[in-house]
Order: sequence, then structure tokens, then C-alpha cells
Amino acid sequence: MIFVTHQLPVNVPGQPHLDRAAVWDGLVLKANNALPFVPSMTFCEVTQRYGDTVFDRDIDFRGDRFTERITLEAPHRVVFTRIAGPVLGTIANEIEGAGDDLQLRFSFALVVAGVEGGSAAEQEYAGSMTGDYLKAVAATLNAMRRIAEGASAVSA
Repeated sequence: MIFVTHQLPVNVPGQPHLDRAAVWDGLVLKANNALPFVPSMTFCEVTQRYGDTVFDRDIDFRGDRFTERITLEAPHRVVFTRIAGPVLGTIANEIEGAGDDLQLRFSFALVVAGVEGGSAAEQEYAGSMTGDYLKAVAATLNAMRRIAEGASAVSA
């Protein structure tokens, strides 16, 4: 199993300030359409809704097709459970901290089909995949900042 967790500060000097509500809204947007948030994703479509907080989507990530079940746990966590595709498991996006000290944590626990756990092949896959996920963490925050910047320009 590949397990990675990474946390970034939400508010950094020189960037638009984001409160918890703005970060949550960004995570909900990302859950519904990740294309503006995840550079390595080339397709994202919601295919089934089970209510306001649970839905399925199909994605193309790194050239592979996956189905993910999304669970929105307002106002702090979005869980993406891979239910079909060559890499199964769980990805979580979590808002941590309070006030101006917000952090955005991305964690994933994934199993690659046909690859032995702990093997060199799994470690190689994990290394390449981790780079894409860390880029997605930064891209997600940058997209949220662009949204906030646009909103503040409209309200000015």
C-alpha cells in the first residue's frame, strides 16, 4: 500500500487570504470538477448523485480511467474513494487549524492492481505518483487563491 500525507499552509504572505468557508467552497468545486485544480487530470465528470453529500465521478488521471465515490464531510473533509480503476483506495482533502492558521492536508492510501505491496515496482510507482499529487496540492490552493482574488476584484 502506498501512503502519503502532505500539508500546506493556506494563507501565505503575498497571496489572497482564504477563510475556512472559501477553502471548503474550493474543495466542493474540486470534488465536482477537478480539472481546474489537478494538472494531471484530463477528464472529470459526475456520473451519479446519491444525495447532497455523496456522488460518483469518472476521471482520467495519468492516462488511466477511475471511478471515485466522493463524500463531502462539511466543513472540513472531502473523501475520494477509488471504486474502479487500476489504483484503488482512498484520498482525503482536509482543512485543519483555525483562524489564519489554516492548513490543507492531502492524504492517500492506495493499492496498485497487480503490483506487490512493498516491492520495488510499488515504490517506483509511488514516487512518480507522489510528485503528481504534491503538484495537485499546490495547484488546488493556487486555484482557490485565484477564485478569491477574482471575487475580491468583483466586490471592489
